[in-house]
Amino acid sequence: MSDLVPTAGAADRAPKVRAMFDQLAPTYDRANRVISMGLDQGWRRRAIAALGEGGRGDVVDLCAGTLDLTLMLLGNGARSVRAVDFSSAMLEAGRPKLPENAPVELITADARKMPLKDASADGIIAGFGLRNVPEVRLALAECARVLRPGGRLVVLEFFQPETLSARLLQGSYNRFVMPVLGGLVSGFSDAYRYLAGSIDAFETRGSFEQGMVEVGFVEVWGRQMFPPVASLVCGTRNPGPELEAR
Repeated sequence: MSDLVPTAGAADRAPKVRAMFDQLAPTYDRANRVISMGLDQGWRRRAIAALGEGGRGDVVDLCAGTLDLTLMLLGNGARSVRAVDFSSAMLEAGRPKLPENAPVELITADARKMPLKDASADGIIAGFGLRNVPEVRLALAECARVLRPGGRLVVLEFFQPETLSARLLQGSYNRFVMPVLGGLVSGFSDAYRYLAGSIDAFETRGSFEQGMVEVGFVEVWGRQMFPPVASLVCGTRNPGPELEAR
């Protein structure tokens, strides 16, 4: 479906980032609540709502982490959830949240090469994880491959801010709030300095939306959450023949 291929050396940081998340797994949920002042849960609910009917079918929770979104998807009526993350420790930390016999499959895999069949998902949701993926266009192309025609991809992420007010707010948040509070909760302040830096190094929302169009998504739109530190981006897998020709 896509002629995108990895660039030599692009994956070099992936093992280090995976090891970092393995280390953060036991305290990750608590740190998220403290750092975001609880706002992250509301952002996740809005992301699930953006999936529409696809959120009640077969859904992939990409960069699933400790399964907050997976649990919410089940509560939203998802038929099944495949939770994909490259850190098995993060997935295992989230496993106790799941109800017994929940229709959830935990899959340890790279977002750039998911072990999932073509056109096997009604919706894909990715919360705060794609900026940690080297060559994010490969991950977006994989999402297009795995989605059924007309399926929806919803991304909740911290993008590089484009307006002065957002730069000031997010810059202060990244430099002062995230490393300090994350370090206090987890004991690993260096990890949260990396996470803050990953936002500064990521692309803008506009650039990300253009990348979705380039790999075959249509009806792509985005909006800022409140406060303007997180954004929501949504796109539909092209239902026509154009994507198949890539």
